[in-house]
Amino acid sequence: MRYSVAIHKEDGSCYGITVPDIEGCFSAGDTLEEALENTIEAISGHLEVLADEDILAPKASPIDDYISDPSYIGVTWAYVDIDVPAFLGKTEKATVTLPKLLMKKIDYAVATGSSGQRRPQRRPPSAHRTVRTGPYTAPHARHTQH
Repeated sequence: MRYSVAIHKEDGSCYGITVPDIEGCFSAGDTLEEALENTIEAISGHLEVLADEDILAPKASPIDDYISDPSYIGVTWAYVDIDVPAFLGKTEKATVTLPKLLMKKIDYAVATGSSGQRRPQRRPPSAHRTVRTGPYTAPHARHTQH
C-alpha cells in the first residue's frame, strides 16, 4: 500500500516526515533518504502494534486529500510503499457457504478483473502450440516399395 508522506525541512534542521493516514506516525533523518527509510520503519512499527491489537492497517489516502489541508502548507509530498499483508498474520484455511447468486457475482468479478471485461481462459502450453501451428502432422516419409 502506498502511504502519502509529508516531508518538512527547515534551515538548520533535519528532515521530518509525517504520515497523515496513521495517527501519531512520524519520523526524521539527517538526509532525505535516511528520513524515508526511518519512515518505513515507523509505519511498520505502527502497523505491527495495530495488528497485535487486532486492528487493520488504516487505508492509504492519495496526496490530493491533504493538499488543501492548512496543516501541510509548505511541505513536499511523497509516497512510501508498505507491504501491508505482512501485518495481517498467517493465512488460515476456511470453508464458507455462500448463496449461489453471490458466488456467481464473485466468480464474475474474479473473471473480469477491474476492467469489467472477461479475461481469456488460459490454455496449457501444448494447446497454445496447437492453436498457433495447427495439429501435429508427421513429416512426409518417402514411400519405398519392398
